[in-house]
Amino acid sequence: MLTNPGNNNPSVTVIGAGIVGAAITYTLAKRGADVTVIDKGRPGGGATSHSFAWINATAKHPVSYHDFNRRSLGMWDRFARGLDTDVGLRWGGQLEWASTEEGAAELRSRAQQLQAWGYPCELLDAAGMARLEPGLTPNEVAAAIYCELDGMVEPTTAAEACIQAAAKHGAKTKLETEVTGLSTNNGTATVTAGGENITSDVVVLAGGVDNTLLAEMTGVNIPQQDSPGVVIRTSPISKPLFSTVSVVYAPPLESGRPEIHLRHCLDGTAMIGEGSQESLARDDTQAHADELLARAMEYVPNLKGATAVPVPVGYRPMPLDGFPVIGRPAKAPNVYLALTHSGVTLAPLISQVAAMEILDGADVEFLADYRPDRFA
Repeated sequence: MLTNPGNNNPSVTVIGAGIVGAAITYTLAKRGADVTVIDKGRPGGGATSHSFAWINATAKHPVSYHDFNRRSLGMWDRFARGLDTDVGLRWGGQLEWASTEEGAAELRSRAQQLQAWGYPCELLDAAGMARLEPGLTPNEVAAAIYCELDGMVEPTTAAEACIQAAAKHGAKTKLETEVTGLSTNNGTATVTAGGENITSDVVVLAGGVDNTLLAEMTGVNIPQQDSPGVVIRTSPISKPLFSTVSVVYAPPLESGRPEIHLRHCLDGTAMIGEGSQESLARDDTQAHADELLARAMEYVPNLKGATAVPVPVGYRPMPLDGFPVIGRPAKAPNVYLALTHSGVTLAPLISQVAAMEILDGADVEFLADYRPDRFA
């Protein structure tokens, strides 16, 4: 419900200018809300900058969560057009292959499930994969899958563009400003930041890993897992890495090692990671970055000549049960939570539903499984 029924221009303070908070700020401002966004750093400078930024519903289970991500995936084109700048949104799909029969069986099972859910997913053999991406040198291909709807984006660029677009609609920004207090009283919420008290009708907590501490200030429990992750960048690469796909997941070169994944970024660099997005990776040394690039080079010859640029380990938002936390807690109805591990895929949809629930008093039914009070 609306915090102040009849208030057509409610004031909203958004804490966090990562991809989720920036998207919410932009959508609220575009709809005429009086918005102030606060971030302790720069837009997209926290966990967003460490995201592999694969837009997908491929790796999302169960089917309800798959559909949630797919709904947002379909919103990205229109969302990006509204930002009036190139945020690196590129489609082309995701290609993944396995080099062992065990891995192939897992891919076949996954393809069968995705197809049952109506998500375009094609099983390929070595010849089919070579036709799709002739520039790869995959060695053994026991099976491959291609999910054509998947894409990628430059998340920090997108977060910056959201904040700039929001400012054009009148949003106020307080960057490099630490939040030191948060309280709710008499139908309002007050945020203390940079020595100033900012009172508004609603405060949106989109602070990523900081959301747990922010929520505690209002007596709300939002537990998170520890989720460190490491990606690396490369020096700019002049040749396109892939001819069709946006994202590649490649098998380990040897048993017992994690798989690797990579994409070609808007600035010409490549981003490379290893393991699943839930991996607890902490090795951000130059030696590890060099080794990761060398492994990727075995599969992608166009990486030859590039140098590895390590990125400091980043800590990513991860609700305790792995699923998004969206909406108002009963203890603090002037607080709106927006927390998710899949921030890049889900940002357009979360921004829209948050705007409807905050400005229109909507109760979005498909968010029922993701409400914050499940941790109460």
